[in-house]
Amino acid sequence: MFKKQIAFFLLAFFVALSCAQAAEKAKAKKEFPGRDIFPEVQVYELAELYQQKDQVVIVDVRSAYEFETLRAKGAINIPVSSKTFGEELRKLRASTDKPIVFYCNGRTCYKSYKAGRKALYYKIENTFSFDSGIFDWAKAHPGEAVLLGHSPVNVRDLISKKTFKKKLIDPEKFGLKVGNNSIVLDVRDRFQREAIGFFPGQERRVTLDQRDKLEKYFRKAKKSNKTLLIYDAVGKQVRWLMYSLEKVGVKEYYFMKGGAKGYYEMLAKQQWQ
Repeated sequence: MFKKQIAFFLLAFFVALSCAQAAEKAKAKKEFPGRDIFPEVQVYELAELYQQKDQVVIVDVRSAYEFETLRAKGAINIPVSSKTFGEELRKLRASTDKPIVFYCNGRTCYKSYKAGRKALYYKIENTFSFDSGIFDWAKAHPGEAVLLGHSPVNVRDLISKKTFKKKLIDPEKFGLKVGNNSIVLDVRDRFQREAIGFFPGQERRVTLDQRDKLEKYFRKAKKSNKTLLIYDAVGKQVRWLMYSLEKVGVKEYYFMKGGAKGYYEMLAKQQWQ
């Protein structure tokens, strides 16, 4: 009888453990959708990276603009969209045998995964994606982050999602605002951009790496009292522009909700109506 009880409790324990593991995997799948898309890329968790930050090389694979705005302390910047990404990564690997950990904006930003996939393509081993991203890092460890050249980061200075969402308008409304009294900027990088823009003859192409050019358009919009309309690939990167827009004093500016992806989805929906 005693043996049967032991066997029952062991079975119950393993069933519970299995259920807990399955629930954890389901939660991770929901929070980190890129892990299913890029299963070959190894990942670092938030606590793990903090504990090992001095034993790894942290690489920010976003644009220089994003890197200069907010970054992990001690990180180096190698944009995954750069034509020289592979060459720079090889040089980095030749200089160290430490694990290389890539990061980008957050859980739905796939650049860190793409960097990991490229590393595998170039046969560079011991690389990982920190897919929680820079916002989770800065909030959890403000002393290990740099915002606009200052550290530790005051978490209250980070632009909240709520504030950011106030500047998001859906693609249809965005399109209706395009006209003589507006300036439209496509800020997608080479890695993201398609051959054709959405507003031919009316939009200007400028990447986040072209800080001076961007701020030139910001000042022009302010001086001419024109509405600034900006879109990126999926409506995430534009958040970084708010720091400069507010600094320059631009009041009338909006971002396209969902970015280029959202615009494509709108066109597809209209086609079936």
